[in-house]
Amino acid sequence: MNAGLTTAIEQATGARVAGTGPVGGGSTSSGLAVTLADGTRLFAKHTPGALPGLFRGEAAGLAWLAEPGSVRVPAVIAVDGDWLVLEWIDEGPRSATTDEQLGRAIARMHRAGADALGAPWPGFAGSVPVPNDPLDDWPAFLAERRLIPIARAAALPREMMQRLDALIPRLPDLLGPPEPPSRLHGDLWAGNHMTDAEGYPVLIDCDAYGGHREVDIAMMLLFGGFGDRVLAAYDEEFPLAPGWRERVELNQLLPLLVHCAMLGGAWFGRTDQVLRTVA
Repeated sequence: MNAGLTTAIEQATGARVAGTGPVGGGSTSSGLAVTLADGTRLFAKHTPGALPGLFRGEAAGLAWLAEPGSVRVPAVIAVDGDWLVLEWIDEGPRSATTDEQLGRAIARMHRAGADALGAPWPGFAGSVPVPNDPLDDWPAFLAERRLIPIARAAALPREMMQRLDALIPRLPDLLGPPEPPSRLHGDLWAGNHMTDAEGYPVLIDCDAYGGHREVDIAMMLLFGGFGDRVLAAYDEEFPLAPGWRERVELNQLLPLLVHCAMLGGAWFGRTDQVLRTVA
């Protein structure tokens, strides 16, 4: 672990770093388990030469998601350009009520709302920088702050870009009824939730911003890993608008484009299939 990170942890905690060890850190960062002299454990994510604002945006998003108290997220201990230090959360076993608790927690997080679409911190979709400055309506925000810049970052083939260009003017008619901005996690796939030692749900690794909640729901369904009871409990707590299931594929276009930008052409085929279906 570099000296700057060690110093920052010791200054933030008032305790000496006694040891470190590697742990999983996600697709874009390396992870470290940090043990302090008093036995406290912390989790550090480190990416040398990280894009400006990457970790500061995640730290701000985690703090924002924590504000309503609807769902547990890791507390931020320290942050700098190349690293983020969080509380360590021991993982525990799932129980018969875990899925219901998770669904209701996500619903309460969404219902807590946002002051506007976007967020006052650096925007990222995965590791792809995106604008976060607000727009007044969701179809415009989705197009101009997410789909178009991510598609450009992905360098989509010309035919795919043409299909996306044709889809953009139709978004107001396809995206369903307007709603007040929800407090979105922004990367809500199954790998970004866990159960703590007391059996309560925890969300990690966010790209948080104010947006339409059907985007988070669509991401939950893209790769699976959420039980049927999660969505049932969500809908009991904060009912989704009629027709939301028919809009899932359209709303999955955002994370699919992120995968195109981050992982390349292997994702073009699936993304193009969605473009052909919805456009």
